[in-house]
Amino acid sequence: MVGMLKLAWVFLKIGVIFFGGGYVLIPLLHRILVDQMQWLTLKEFLDGVALSQLTPGPLAMLATFAGYKGAGLLGALVATVCIFLPGTALMLFISSRYERFRRIEAVNHFLDGILPAVVGLVFAAAFNLGRTSLTSARDFILLGAGFALLQFTAIAPMAVILGAAVVGLLLHFS
Repeated sequence: MVGMLKLAWVFLKIGVIFFGGGYVLIPLLHRILVDQMQWLTLKEFLDGVALSQLTPGPLAMLATFAGYKGAGLLGALVATVCIFLPGTALMLFISSRYERFRRIEAVNHFLDGILPAVVGLVFAAAFNLGRTSLTSARDFILLGAGFALLQFTAIAPMAVILGAAVVGLLLHFS
C-alpha cells in the first residue's frame, strides 16, 4: 500500500505542471509511475492511457487509476484531488486577474515560449507511446489510418478510437 502523503505529494507535483492538454504529462507520468515508483507496469500504463481516452479529463484519470492501484479507493480519491488542485487554484487566481495579465507584454512572451515546449512534450509522448506499442504491421496501418482520418476528414477523435477498437476486436477473433 502506498502511503497517502507520498501519493498526495507525487500528484500535487504532477498537478503543478498539468496545464493545457494532458498529453504533455505522458513522459512525466511514465517516468514517475512506471520507472521510479513502479506503481504501474508498462502494460498497465499503456492500458491506462488508452482507457483514459474514453473518460472526461483523459489523462487526469490515469492519476485515479494509479492511486487506486497503489492505495485503493482512498488512494484514487487523493490522487484525483491532488492532480486537479494546483491547476484549479492557479485558474482561480489567474481568471480573477486575466484582463490585467493579458496587457503585460512579458506574460505574452512567456506564453509564446511555452507553446514550442508543449509541442516538444507532445512529440516526446507520441514517440514513447509509439516505441512501446507499435509492434506489428497492423499497428502501423491503424496508426496511418487514424492519422489520415483525423487530418483529412471531420470525423471525431472518439469515432477513430472506437473504430480502431472494433478493428482490433475483429482482427483478434478472425
